[in-house]
Amino acid sequence: QVQLVDSGGGSVQAGGSLRLSCAVSGTTISHYYLSWYRQVPGKEREFVSGIASDGYTRHAQIVQGRFTISRDDAKNTMSLQMNSLKPDDTAMYYCRMEWGPTNYWSQGTQVTVSS
Repeated sequence: QVQLVDSGGGSVQAGGSLRLSCAVSGTTISHYYLSWYRQVPGKEREFVSGIASDGYTRHAQIVQGRFTISRDDAKNTMSLQMNSLKPDDTAMYYCRMEWGPTNYWSQGTQVTVSS
């Protein structure tokens, strides 16, 4: 059974940093496209950052230059380094794995940024 367990969320003041991690079990991540999404109550889940198996990364414009996504295939983990956090970054963050029609989600970790 594939499981994604994310961690690292918490509360931070504006301008601070957090690092989210996602540990995967039940399969190897090397073939998967890995990404982070976030969601606030009443809004759709939105793409934040993604990284392909070849290391190519993509970020939403609103986090470009502040967030960095990475993967460690040997450890079966992915991370999201979030710097210069803003109150608008407050959300539940989810990690996701995709490979063709298959995709998996984590349970989410809350990030709260106060002004």
